[in-house]
Amino acid sequence: MMDRRRFLAGLAAAGAGTLAGCSFNPLNWGNAKVVVIGGGYGGATAAKYLKLLDPSLDVTLVDKRNSHLSCPGSNEVLAGWRELESLHRDFRRLRKAYDIRVIQAEVEAIDGVKRRVRLNTKDKLEYDRLVISPGIDFRWKAIDGYGRAASLKAPHAWIAGEQTKLLHKQLKAMDDGGVVLITAPANPYRCPPGPYERASLIAAYLKRYKPRSKVIILDAKTQFSKQKLFLKGWQELYPGMVEWVSSEKEGQIDHVDVIRKIVQTEFNEHRANVLNIIPPQRAASIASKAGLTDASGWCPVDPANFASTRVPHIHVIGDACIATPMPKSAFAANSQAKVCARAIVEDLQERDPGPPSLVNHCYSFLAPDYAISISGIYELGRKGHELMATATGETPLDADRRQEARFARDWQTNIRADTFE
Repeated sequence: MMDRRRFLAGLAAAGAGTLAGCSFNPLNWGNAKVVVIGGGYGGATAAKYLKLLDPSLDVTLVDKRNSHLSCPGSNEVLAGWRELESLHRDFRRLRKAYDIRVIQAEVEAIDGVKRRVRLNTKDKLEYDRLVISPGIDFRWKAIDGYGRAASLKAPHAWIAGEQTKLLHKQLKAMDDGGVVLITAPANPYRCPPGPYERASLIAAYLKRYKPRSKVIILDAKTQFSKQKLFLKGWQELYPGMVEWVSSEKEGQIDHVDVIRKIVQTEFNEHRANVLNIIPPQRAASIASKAGLTDASGWCPVDPANFASTRVPHIHVIGDACIATPMPKSAFAANSQAKVCARAIVEDLQERDPGPPSLVNHCYSFLAPDYAISISGIYELGRKGHELMATATGETPLDADRRQEARFARDWQTNIRADTFE
């Protein structure tokens, strides 16, 4: 592990290297059609950078909503720091500034042979290349007693929206002295530090309004991202309020009773006043319908360009793809989108895009003026079939947490601008 200053210098170099050497002149290949499915941090970035790299491309962005509701920041809604509406990211700038066609519709089917996307509007979109960034869905049968209907009683709130509002409402209604129980799934899943940031921000809310209350995390894992930093922060900020329970101690979850608000593990029973069940995950259903997933439920890709290894002329980025050891984060999706966009532009011109360099940097808040982070730079391994972390960095235990919180706010502003503006 390198020191923080050297790592941040490498981080900047890797980010610049993502698009280094790319021609910004229109191609002579013709007005190739690229369809992008999903307007989140992966899809919107891909659509934007495709047009930046080659304005002659015919780029269409398809999303079932007229704006994206950001998951980064949604834990802050639970803490009462911001309103859910502040997380909306609209597509107007992508339309006007980059001449991207934006369609609000649901994708019903993808025909990889005919290279055609069918929408619920009955429209059909032809493509030369397809980029899909569909996000996640849940393995509803993975936890006995927890399915779609049960999530209306014990919200997962792992996709920002009504579930976020429901969990916040339940926290506000809970009596002082109550127990909030969060279950964290096994890897891989969206945003590995997310459950622990959530526990922290719920604890911040409880400390202010319901100080006799407690947060318990039942974890399917025996360790988690930024563990030492979180444990130190909980001890400093919320002594006795946050308890992390490893599967090594409790075993795995056996079943959930959302009516009685009980979680039964292999060795114990836990009762709660508010249940936040985060179930195991997989790629969104459109990915499996299109034949892009393997037995893991995620989408295998060539890490050099994020092309699907299962269906030609389709690229998968963001949470849905297998890009180990990169985490499933907004920053990772944004970085993958740029590599993917460059690879498509170069491939259409029958040029080699060269080896990719990818970046991830994840901030987590523990309080309004207290944040921590973890970073990674990723490149192709020697065989070229998988990614490897060539540098990693983490907030030092004695770092200035206020400064990290300022960096985290700046990151929120910057990634929004880089993706949607």
